[in-house]
Amino acid sequence: MCGCGGMSNGWMAATRKLSDVTVVGLVDLHRPNAEKIASAFDLSTDLIFGSLKDAIAVTRPDVLWDVTVPVAHEAVTTEALRAGCHVLGEKPLSTTIESARRVVSEALKSGKTYAVMQNRRFDGNIIAYTDFIHGKLGGLNELHADMFIGAHLGGFRDLMDYPLLVDMAIHTFDAARFISKADPVSVYCHSFNPKHSWYKGDASAVCIFEFENGLVFSYRGSWCSEGLHADWNGEWRAIGKNGTAKWDGMSNLKAQTVAPNGKHEFYSQMQEDAIPVVPLSPGRGGHEGLIFDFIDCLKTGRTPQTVCTDNIRSLAMVEAAVNSAKSGQKVKVEW
Repeated sequence: MCGCGGMSNGWMAATRKLSDVTVVGLVDLHRPNAEKIASAFDLSTDLIFGSLKDAIAVTRPDVLWDVTVPVAHEAVTTEALRAGCHVLGEKPLSTTIESARRVVSEALKSGKTYAVMQNRRFDGNIIAYTDFIHGKLGGLNELHADMFIGAHLGGFRDLMDYPLLVDMAIHTFDAARFISKADPVSVYCHSFNPKHSWYKGDASAVCIFEFENGLVFSYRGSWCSEGLHADWNGEWRAIGKNGTAKWDGMSNLKAQTVAPNGKHEFYSQMQEDAIPVVPLSPGRGGHEGLIFDFIDCLKTGRTPQTVCTDNIRSLAMVEAAVNSAKSGQKVKVEW
């Protein structure tokens, strides 16, 4: 595991639950970070390295977890791929599309698997919501997501130019691709920083995406919205020919569809529809679920759903939104 900061605790906790995966090295430029992880998970300090090059040379790992800061992702992942490692990395894939394209090219040349941590896909509620939309709504024509959270994170995020769009929105954008089963074509984004914001850069944004199949996806978000917080998954409304389905990002899913034999006057007569959720097995949701699935893909030859060749499209949504915010114009989404 390269990068032993705060995010690494969740990665290591999930990894230690996999009986057929052995941790052979911890890499961090700041040794005390790695020492804390080693102590927390009862690992020998002999496994700590100050450089990825040394760690790979000594341990010859099959897989690398890249839990470094975003600006380091390209260099770390490229080095691991060239050394013959499969890689699962923290989001985002990289900091720019140009950088991401280089990493994807390296992955394809290496023949190794490189996937990105988009853990919100591994949730029984979003899976049930998506299945209902494509099964009962008669096609998805509108998709809307709200993401309002007052996050006092501190650190580098407080100084970013576009903290919401660059560091957080990719989760919701990736979820929109997962739910819609489609890819974006263009976006218009207006970003701003409210007067009460504690961020240096724009902590709020409104985006309108057009997708390849005519779907319109709207996103409203803020990272400095105090009170009545949305769930980290966002709050969703999907609209199709037959009705509407809502999801609060947690376990509250509800839908109404036009009654087959109902009257159609000022309002159509509607019926309540249940959205059945099949809970994921223990250890198959969130971070744990994605890590388990990644290892299983390596064993079985399946392709992870967050493989870099697909995930770059979610990153492209972020970069296009930022470019639109800067220019004030609608921008193509290109990867």
